[in-house]
Amino acid sequence: MANDKKNQDKPSTPEQAGIDPDAVPAPNFVQYMVHDPEKFVTNFARVVEEAGKAASAYLKPRENGKADNSTETVNQMVRTFGQIGEYWTSDPQRALDAQSRLWGRYIDLWGQSVRKMAGAHENDIEPPSQTDKRFKDPEWETNPFFDFVKQLYLITSNWAHDMVDEADEVDEHTRHKAQFYLDQIVNAISPSNYVITNPELLRETMQNDGENLIKGMRMLAEDIQAGGGDLVIRQSDNSVFELGKNIAVTEGKVVAQNDLCQLIQYEAKTDKVLKTPLLICPPWINKFYILDLNEKKSFIKWCVEQGHTVFVISWANPDEKLKDKDFFDYIQEGVLFSLDAIQQATGERKVNAIGYCVGGTLLATAMAYMASKRTSRIATCTFFTTQVDFTHAGDLKVFVDEDQLVELEEQMNRVGYLDGKSMAGAFNMLRSNDLIWPYFINNYMRGKEPFPFDLLYWNSDSTRMTAANHAFYLRNCYLNNSLAKGEMEIDGCKMDLGKIKVPIYNLAAKEDHIAPAQSVFLGSKLFGGPVDFVLSGSGHIAGIVNPPDKQKYQFWRGGPTEGTFEDWKDKAIETAGSWWPDWQKWIEDHGKAQVDARAIGGTNLEPIEDAPGSYVKKRY
Repeated sequence: MANDKKNQDKPSTPEQAGIDPDAVPAPNFVQYMVHDPEKFVTNFARVVEEAGKAASAYLKPRENGKADNSTETVNQMVRTFGQIGEYWTSDPQRALDAQSRLWGRYIDLWGQSVRKMAGAHENDIEPPSQTDKRFKDPEWETNPFFDFVKQLYLITSNWAHDMVDEADEVDEHTRHKAQFYLDQIVNAISPSNYVITNPELLRETMQNDGENLIKGMRMLAEDIQAGGGDLVIRQSDNSVFELGKNIAVTEGKVVAQNDLCQLIQYEAKTDKVLKTPLLICPPWINKFYILDLNEKKSFIKWCVEQGHTVFVISWANPDEKLKDKDFFDYIQEGVLFSLDAIQQATGERKVNAIGYCVGGTLLATAMAYMASKRTSRIATCTFFTTQVDFTHAGDLKVFVDEDQLVELEEQMNRVGYLDGKSMAGAFNMLRSNDLIWPYFINNYMRGKEPFPFDLLYWNSDSTRMTAANHAFYLRNCYLNNSLAKGEMEIDGCKMDLGKIKVPIYNLAAKEDHIAPAQSVFLGSKLFGGPVDFVLSGSGHIAGIVNPPDKQKYQFWRGGPTEGTFEDWKDKAIETAGSWWPDWQKWIEDHGKAQVDARAIGGTNLEPIEDAPGSYVKKRY
């Protein structure tokens, strides 16, 4: 009865709603009509032809025996969704309630859509988030068809996410995986991604008689061919960039190298330099020049200008010959090798060290290893978005459980490495609505080339990972969290982060989806010396690469890492702008002694080649 009264109160006609029917603007369907039918049909035939080329580019490598690793992902998705489905179907009443909830929302949407078509003005039953960039075109709101499609999609996708959230008898890891996989599906089927259901794309396609789709399908075929049968979406016009020419251009020389890395020393730009050299250990998962994109963004160049003698490890992009190089090899032939070379070049046994992301995890482990041997080569240590405790490691944990690791290890052992495209694809999936679907729309639906962008050029310059090292890292960090527990064993020694007593500047990023700030904060508590935990604005890259003159973002300081991360944030003090000057002051507070500017290599190391070196230029 209450529902009947509620329905009686709703206006059923424009007149009852106080609307003049003649004043209701009719949808402008002319903009969605074909202008030149003959040209459109001809172009459509060409679209089909180009799509056939794309399909051929995808199928040909598989016909020649290429393994299709996507089937493993599909199998994981089926098994994961199967567990969620089992929860709901095991109780008929629970399943019926869930279905009724969905159909009730559909009925509400249908009723609202009828009233809107009659001229009523009502708020969306299922409005998009204010941060959702996909539905900004006015037609998503004013055109009844697109408004209906938008809300139908949002109702269904939100309901599906609720089904995963409410499957509380399913273990947390499985629900985390299900939400992640569901995100990929939901983002992929968004009506904003396709011509027929996106008003902006449909208008553009009609206005140019489908020529955009011809260009788009041609680009799709090119990208599949470039990916060796896998679609690698171009995010930038990479043709304008060349390492050492207009990217990674800070002056320096390679002063030492082995099979696993090159060590670069950069040319001093000040008459005096800090006595303690600076060693940067970047992640082996990406290339080091994220810290040297161009003159205005380069952290390396800025450090040189502040009076540091800067050394950077440039990791090899490994092939099958390096398959057996493991985590200990990266410590010995990367960190310890570089420390020895720096001592030869400068005479200094200790350095100020920086580790970025997994490079920081490696550096922390190397420091624990040195502590176990009662040696000390690090004066101060800075970590950029580094995890040593993986309890709250975020969405990347979706890819790590025993079943998936076994499959991945078998795959890596067959070829000796993990292809860089696999890791790049995983990172892109973490933010697919930012890093995949906007480019899919721009490239293949609109037929437009992406703009040149140095950051996205770097993002596409992926690296391989040796089978032994990557397997060790995933098992000991993401799966078992062995480093945090003190159970990681290196060269017969248990790694104890509590034995690291040097001052640490531990930088997290507020919006980081790879090394969540909560995770970095928790890891800060494991070190045995003084830790300055600092939180920067933005994410994993922009939170780090933030030159002071840009006056962007902010950073927070909140004292010791006591209590919870939320407790720390509540009392933290915000400072506008870049954290770089704050870090420089911290470095100088721990050692201001200066010496005359050093020549590259000193008297003991002969420069091998110009920076950025040859290892970083290796692509597969």
